[in-house]
Amino acid sequence: MKWKKLGKIFDPTQYTLPNDCEQFAQSPQALVFDDFVRIYFSTRAVDKSNGKYLSHIAFVDMQKNLHDVIKVSDKTVIPLGNLGCFDEHGIFPMNVMRHSEAVYGYTCGWNRRASVSVDTAIGLAISNDNGLTFQRVGNGPILTASLHEPCLVGDAFVKVVGNVFHMWYMFGTGWKRFSEDASPDRTYKIGHAVSTDGVNWVKEEARQLISNRLGEDESQALPTVIEIGSRYHMFFCYRFSTDFRTNMSRSYRIGHAYSDDLSNWIRDDESPSLDVTPGDWDSDMLCYPHVFECFGKVYLLYNGNEFGRYGFGLAVLER
Repeated sequence: MKWKKLGKIFDPTQYTLPNDCEQFAQSPQALVFDDFVRIYFSTRAVDKSNGKYLSHIAFVDMQKNLHDVIKVSDKTVIPLGNLGCFDEHGIFPMNVMRHSEAVYGYTCGWNRRASVSVDTAIGLAISNDNGLTFQRVGNGPILTASLHEPCLVGDAFVKVVGNVFHMWYMFGTGWKRFSEDASPDRTYKIGHAVSTDGVNWVKEEARQLISNRLGEDESQALPTVIEIGSRYHMFFCYRFSTDFRTNMSRSYRIGHAYSDDLSNWIRDDESPSLDVTPGDWDSDMLCYPHVFECFGKVYLLYNGNEFGRYGFGLAVLER
């Protein structure tokens, strides 16, 4: 198997976005309809009270060719959380899936901290209008920090297999200053939880699913899982935990692992491989993958340089 890149397919700077957002279309996530594909993404507005970013969810509807834009959302998809709540300052990303007659959105809520920059937790919102708008099931998270996962729970990807909901997510192992004059940087790994209803979850507490390639300080994020043939494949992004924002040799790349039981995973980044393209929009990094099946083909959405500031691209899996 190998990926064939199809180029960048959406640039947020070319459109008017809701909630006064501009630039950034991060962590694209697909919801496939009969005759088009809706792709949700996280975009940013500036908090006028302090000049910091707020992350909002928007979407773009695309033709079946995944090239031509039909429309971009012009209204709020889901409002940010209430004062003091886990998602007060942003939602990034939101994983969507159909269940019964509704669309479930598993959100990663962000809230600012004093000693470190941010913490995250996972919430659930449900849409009864085909994914145009979402309403929270409650103001609190459904999965958050716990005894052995002390911070930064987020990036949920949920898949129902049989009658069991499976969630793959990131959990923080902690924050660390890598040099005396540096701000703290975070490290996170990929974990697994199960549920019978999609709301109440049981974690495999603090069990790191994916082996490290870059050492203990490797950060792993945004798992996405698909079944191809009789085997499950996970794609995710990984990087060094420090000096990754400007040193592109330490920035995000896309990793791969496979499993026969959804719990035990063998890492194999080389097959199929997907790497940066020198001189192109994804020359410095590849991040925030989302894999899905659409009209008989397997596609992968992903962000490139500057963490998706100028949009997302597409690759197709060649059998």
